[in-house]
Amino acid sequence: MSEETIKQDGFSSFAEFYPFYLQEHTNDTSRRLHFVGSSLIITVLSFAILTGSFGLLLTLPIIGYGFAWIGHFFFEKNKPATFKYPFYSFIGDWVMFKDILVGKVRW
Repeated sequence: MSEETIKQDGFSSFAEFYPFYLQEHTNDTSRRLHFVGSSLIITVLSFAILTGSFGLLLTLPIIGYGFAWIGHFFFEKNKPATFKYPFYSFIGDWVMFKDILVGKVRW
């Protein structure tokens, strides 16, 4: 498989994908919405585990995708990479969350 084919079909690694992911998240409000959604996922997941309220786990996709997609559709004005690259986008969300926490990506 040639490099050109890889570029057309997708990305050959997460390291190659992540710069693209960050380009899709240049709007401050969108990044903040992603961060809030990810923070809420951690909060709800922790609460569900600690209290045994496992029904709350059903809300996690709504929380995570809800905040992110509002950011994309209303602020970035683009389509979430999740639709084309679901696995890399999931990882990208958490790497960007970490990068915001450590100051590598602007809040």
